[in-house]
Amino acid sequence: MRILRTLCVGNKKGLLLPHTTNDQELQHLKNSLPDEVVVQRVDERLSALGNCIACNDHVALTKPDLTKETEEIISDVLGVEVFRQTIAGSILVGSSCAFSNKGGLVHPQTSVEDLDELSTLLQVPLVAGTVNRGSDGIAAGMVVNDWAAFCGSDTTATELSVVESVFRLRDARPGALGADVRKSLVESCFL
Repeated sequence: MRILRTLCVGNKKGLLLPHTTNDQELQHLKNSLPDEVVVQRVDERLSALGNCIACNDHVALTKPDLTKETEEIISDVLGVEVFRQTIAGSILVGSSCAFSNKGGLVHPQTSVEDLDELSTLLQVPLVAGTVNRGSDGIAAGMVVNDWAAFCGSDTTATELSVVESVFRLRDARPGALGADVRKSLVESCFL
């Protein structure tokens, strides 16, 4: 399984994988994650779960035509409230946005009304924008959590500034995070 972001979706509570995940891949992921993270295959006809679902630790947005059974699995495994949505007219909500527990970036053609509605559902500030020099494929161009964001190499300084702002990445305590990273690097070098 080499295209993880497109095929799976997860948060700190769980990881959902497509039905095409083989037993060896499933076991490898289970062994690589903490025991409290639930890892489950989803018997959904669509294999690109990351394109169909976007989530943080509290809420998931899904494409409108997912099965009720899949919606229940999302809710149970990820421990989130599920909302069927479209973003800027696209049913592929997972491709059209990226959000964390602190903020979110959505497709640039999202209307102000939809932006307000989504922000209310997610309970985080949202901004319509782009990554990778104007690309509206938000999730294809970045990954984000509550502490860091990684954007494609074509992302402009202005786009990076928007990402840092909406995800409140400047608020992070870099000193504490840096110490943890240095400690883990030192440990891994000498083990």
